[in-house]
Amino acid sequence: MKRVLLSAAVATLFLVPLACDLEKTGQQLTADHVMVGTLLATPEVEVSPLALAGFDGGSQIPDSGPVISLPAQTAALIFFGSKNGENSQPSGVSGAKATLQPLNGQATALNEDGSGSYSRTNVAGSDPELAYQSGATYQFIAARNGTRYVGQVDDAPVQEKIAQLHPPKGFLELSAGASLTFDRAAVPGNKERTLGFVTVVPLSSDGEKGDPTYSTMPTTPMEFLQLVAVPGSYREARITIPGTAFPRANQTYLVIFNSVRLGGAESDNLFIGSALIAGIADVGIVRTH
Repeated sequence: MKRVLLSAAVATLFLVPLACDLEKTGQQLTADHVMVGTLLATPEVEVSPLALAGFDGGSQIPDSGPVISLPAQTAALIFFGSKNGENSQPSGVSGAKATLQPLNGQATALNEDGSGSYSRTNVAGSDPELAYQSGATYQFIAARNGTRYVGQVDDAPVQEKIAQLHPPKGFLELSAGASLTFDRAAVPGNKERTLGFVTVVPLSSDGEKGDPTYSTMPTTPMEFLQLVAVPGSYREARITIPGTAFPRANQTYLVIFNSVRLGGAESDNLFIGSALIAGIADVGIVRTH
């Protein structure tokens, strides 16, 4: 994440969903620092040899062989930027101390990557200080020159299991170029549904991930900031992945569904349009023919 593109028109859209404390909102509206932050967790995934096998309709389907295990991962990222004037484009702020902290918990320092980006990743328990806790309230903090800038996500969601992604066989079979539709679990009581993002990634026979063929997850700071204004489309109960996500026959794909909760600026010195998300994924396997 190198830059945040922000306009006065987009900033105006942010006012309605986040304006609950008018005095604080007014300070945040004129704040010249902005933050985008993500905390995302993915569980360990085991892929059977059958799901990885390349075969056609006349070939014998293998029923044994090594199972490939894709390790669990937790990744945290903060983009911290500053802007001058209503229509200026914020630029990344270097030299900050960026941390992720569960409320009343232990802070985890992020590594500086340059251009205002700070990150840290835990793969297969290699960095146990960085862990995802369902139900926790997470603060994303950037400290510089004695001043703290804080964004917050309340009540990090539990994993939302998508039943259709987990058939008894262990994977879905799909024609190449066909779309895939699934339904999200019902929301109990009057609770608001979390946001849901889908990413589809091809998987080679040795477990190497390719570039995504489809994704609804924001990837740039601007896309995250726009999400604050119009999150409703990501709360739909039924999700359809277009056939273009599965272009090749005899190919294995991972369908990664991230259920996330959206947060925003907590301290009054951080721009109201700041976007923070925390969530955990469910992962299904698709084999095309």
